[in-house]
Amino acid sequence: MDESVVVSPDWLATRLEDPDVAVVDVRDAWEYDGIGHVPGAVNVPFDSYRDETGPDPGTLPGREAFEELLGEAGIEPEDTIVAYDDTHGVFAARFLLTARAYGHEDARLLDGDFSAWNRERETDAETPIVEPTAYAADPFSFDRSPLIDRAGVEAALEGDAVLVDTRDPEEYAEAHLPGAVRLDWRAAVDDETRRLKPAAELEALFADRGITRDREIVLYCNTARRISHTYAVLAALGYETVSVYEGSLTEWLAADGEIETGSTA
Repeated sequence: MDESVVVSPDWLATRLEDPDVAVVDVRDAWEYDGIGHVPGAVNVPFDSYRDETGPDPGTLPGREAFEELLGEAGIEPEDTIVAYDDTHGVFAARFLLTARAYGHEDARLLDGDFSAWNRERETDAETPIVEPTAYAADPFSFDRSPLIDRAGVEAALEGDAVLVDTRDPEEYAEAHLPGAVRLDWRAAVDDETRRLKPAAELEALFADRGITRDREIVLYCNTARRISHTYAVLAALGYETVSVYEGSLTEWLAADGEIETGSTA
């Protein structure tokens, strides 16, 4: 796994005292305060960095809102962010993709979650004292982000791209984008260890669905966290051409987009 995307608990444990590593806990505040957290972690709850009515695509909160959140958490643009949750990483992956969308170059995901960490390592109940920063996001970050719009999906459909639907089987069978294959994001996680499966197993999982390195990959869903997790896994494995479409099927149909029904995955 590429440690510039996903880091092991061992990697993080040796860097907890590094002032340039910002550990971000995206669980609800009551979990962060009441159950404990990774030592030194700041709390940025999931609902604080998502907004369906915001000015930016999908559920992105908006540039100013994101800047305020990270500034209050004492994070600098040059920091290494390591995010985690207690749900196999799916909510933390959304933080990773959000940070990358706003130009934070070094945002990573902790392999495993809080429960996995807590099995072998100490946790903390004290809220760290942080010095707020004047965090400034990159105003041109969307030009380089993995997010694409409807036109980007249509262009992908004209080529050899593979569209990946990360919704539930029933949703996929009811309607999906033309030619899309279905992938359950949870298939990438080992239920016992709560960590990602070995790279070879993940490669085979993707290959079985035609998701290969020589093809452009477009991910879509009706919940941004699912595609974010799959994006993080693919990026950690070194898949280079991975895009994310945050529009819904409702929006697609409203614009007279074609769909397919039935299950092929």
